[in-house]
Amino acid sequence: MLERLPEFAGNHPVLSLAFIGLVLALIFTEISRLSRGFKNLSPGQLTQLINRNDAVVIDVSAKTDFDRGHIVNAHHILPSQIDPASKPLKDWTDRPLAVYCKNGITSVQVCKQLQKAGFSQVHMLQGGLTAWLGEQLPVTRSK
Repeated sequence: MLERLPEFAGNHPVLSLAFIGLVLALIFTEISRLSRGFKNLSPGQLTQLINRNDAVVIDVSAKTDFDRGHIVNAHHILPSQIDPASKPLKDWTDRPLAVYCKNGITSVQVCKQLQKAGFSQVHMLQGGLTAWLGEQLPVTRSK
């Protein structure tokens, strides 16, 4: 079967190049995921981290999204206000930090910022609040 691979590649160059591109993209994505230094958590893993390790949960969503619903006891900090020297963050240097946003996109950059600032226990809720709600876990609303 492998002896027919060069024949297939010659007959289908576009498919072959697309396959090679996908494999390279997958390798690059996995290498960057493993080397970024913070850990993705599922909603269940985040629940365990909160209960077992007293993790600080940080919501970096827009204020309106935070007010509509957020994880219980989450602290709202806008991405532009992430300052490692600020009082709350300075108090949390030895605690695990769990960062999330609405969909898990903005939180990636915040996690990178926190890690660069020297926080060693940075975690990110994969899929954000959308994943949390998908698991039917509790949220609270701002009054």
